[in-house]
Amino acid sequence: MNQQMTKAMDTFITEHDSYLFKEGNHFKLYEKLGAHSIVVDGVPGVHFAVWAPNAKQVSVIGEFNNWKRNSHPLQSRWDASGIWEGFIPSLTKGTIYKYFITSGEGFYQVEKQDPFAFYNEVAPHTASVVWDLGYQWQDSQWMKDRRHKNSLDAPFSIYEMHIGSWKRVVEEGNRPLTYRELANQLPKYLQGMGFTHVEFLPVMEHPFYGSWGYQTLGYFSTTSRYGTPQDFMYLVDCLHQHGIGIILDWVPSHFPTDEHGLVYFDGTHLYEHSDAKKGYHPDWKSSIFNYGRNEVREFLISSAMFWMDKFHADGLRVDAVASMLYLDYSRRHDEWIPNHYGGRENLEAIYFLRRLNEVIYAHFPDTQMIAEESTAWGGVSRPTFVGGLGFGMKWNMGWMHDTLVYMTKDPIYRKHHHNELTFSFLYAYTENFLLSLSHDEVTHGKGSLAGKMPGDDWQKFANLRLLLGYMFAHPGKKLNFMGSEFAQWAEWNHEHSIEWHLLQYAPHQGIHNWVKDLNHFYCNEKALFERDFTPDGFEWIDLSDYQNSIISFMRKSADDQVLAICNFTPMTWKGYRIGVPEGGFWKEILNSDAAIYGGSNQGNGGGKEAEQKSFHGRPFSLSLTIPPLGILFFKRNIS
Repeated sequence: MNQQMTKAMDTFITEHDSYLFKEGNHFKLYEKLGAHSIVVDGVPGVHFAVWAPNAKQVSVIGEFNNWKRNSHPLQSRWDASGIWEGFIPSLTKGTIYKYFITSGEGFYQVEKQDPFAFYNEVAPHTASVVWDLGYQWQDSQWMKDRRHKNSLDAPFSIYEMHIGSWKRVVEEGNRPLTYRELANQLPKYLQGMGFTHVEFLPVMEHPFYGSWGYQTLGYFSTTSRYGTPQDFMYLVDCLHQHGIGIILDWVPSHFPTDEHGLVYFDGTHLYEHSDAKKGYHPDWKSSIFNYGRNEVREFLISSAMFWMDKFHADGLRVDAVASMLYLDYSRRHDEWIPNHYGGRENLEAIYFLRRLNEVIYAHFPDTQMIAEESTAWGGVSRPTFVGGLGFGMKWNMGWMHDTLVYMTKDPIYRKHHHNELTFSFLYAYTENFLLSLSHDEVTHGKGSLAGKMPGDDWQKFANLRLLLGYMFAHPGKKLNFMGSEFAQWAEWNHEHSIEWHLLQYAPHQGIHNWVKDLNHFYCNEKALFERDFTPDGFEWIDLSDYQNSIISFMRKSADDQVLAICNFTPMTWKGYRIGVPEGGFWKEILNSDAAIYGGSNQGNGGGKEAEQKSFHGRPFSLSLTIPPLGILFFKRNIS
């Protein structure tokens, strides 16, 4: 072993690092493992470190040594950490490399991508690239103030999008925009539309583009399909400078079985369970992480920390949490192994999720962890010290399902399904819910949101405006997938742009105007977001008018209130009486049936004076015109 390598090994990964690693409490492994450019005794080069405890030999291979498998071996650390490391002088940023691993028994030899690489070759190539994360951030004002933007009592209107299909350059072979091209368009668009946050489908490196990023292998690298890590940083920076928060979709539930990745990494089932009943996911044909292993938990928590630390993410949306919580998830009775109490709960995954959230919130208290959890598991968004999983928010999959089932029915039948509309209010405060109309609802043959709506074209657009308005009125934060803001007709296809050309047509422009005005109205009215997660932010006016499929309720803040009335039939109701708590003039703030949104312009002339006639148990009431398939928002004019 040469002197430079010995010195690098003695100083780069310290005894304390190794102690924390073996203990299961090193959550910045990206600073130590992987490839890092350093200088030893005045000689620049790269320090490599990889966890492969059951390997017989590990070497670094690449173009620099003509991929010779034995010319640059790493050394196994003396401390029983299972880490192999070494220093190779003269290597620089941009060096392409892999690890060549020989298993303990010697019968298994494989070339592996670096699990901690910051950058990788553009798919379908699979090698890692030596890279740094140097960048001059310009978002200091956002980072200073973001605790207010990301607070649970702040407005969240999230624009969910897939980077590769937001806009395509058709003239250049239908290629996606780069990160920097996106930075020149997306921030201004979102700011103008009034969205508060953007959520990217996974930007982490993934071998199969058609997985949309959900088959992740690069847990510490942005996909090189659209540019370098610094290019993505620039995109985040620009979004922050325009007041837009960043949420990243993140997948700790499973990983693909591509040989160059994590699977069977050192000739053993290192990251995954060895038993297929625990380690193989039947739905996605992928491997499941072994959450009972300290080093695997550290790998994943370090990944979550990495995106917050190095890329200034404001939150992570954790994918497929339900698949992690249940040992029998999507399995027949003979395809799973109970926990040691005989139950179906994955105790190791539960411990991991709680530890994950504790660590993230301890280091980044001004961010949010959001769970996509599709069952009735209790306490997903409750603190760990009261037995919860510790997430900040949970997707409300029940609201999404029931609402879409209701909205896709012909209005003549809706009165028989009124409970599907109102049921979500019964459990609205059991979790910190985020209402999602996500990419999952416009793929795999489900069609677009606009296409799901019943009736002729006019009714389809009216129903969609009603659906979106109802969503913004309902307690909970909001998320909409790209294209829904202008009523895309086609089902989303990741190989093509969303249908921007539709904005030249009045009905689609009307939806676009509606979403823009909804966003700005929502963000300016505390009553619509300040008490999303407490019952004192909501009050029914009337939930029982199932015959006319009309519901009415108040949203309330500490010092304000907004009245919302929804009509789920194509009938116009004249003189419809609504009880209100106070007299005076109630201003009609928003009307989804206004002509500017593509409606029939049925409304109340800007507002109504409350009559001193008790109704709905209130001392005053309004006699209103309720437009067809419309939603009205009123606010008492105090000036």
